[in-house]
Amino acid sequence: MIRVLFFARLREQMGTSTRELPFEPGLTVGAIRQTYAPHTTAPLVQAALNQERVDDAALVNDGDEIAFFPPVTGG
Repeated sequence: MIRVLFFARLREQMGTSTRELPFEPGLTVGAIRQTYAPHTTAPLVQAALNQERVDDAALVNDGDEIAFFPPVTGG
């Protein structure tokens, strides 16, 4: 299984903070984004795989955790 987390406004758009997905060999962060998390396709939405920022080409393994989050500003 793969655990997908949504933060901030993405959580509201998805209607949930977490989704559990079945693992499929060859699955990428980008494929998950397009298929299971359409609200995360905005250009500035970032992804993390096991708490490390990645791009959409990153391969996902069974048991991984993916997080999608909008850009963060500080100050």
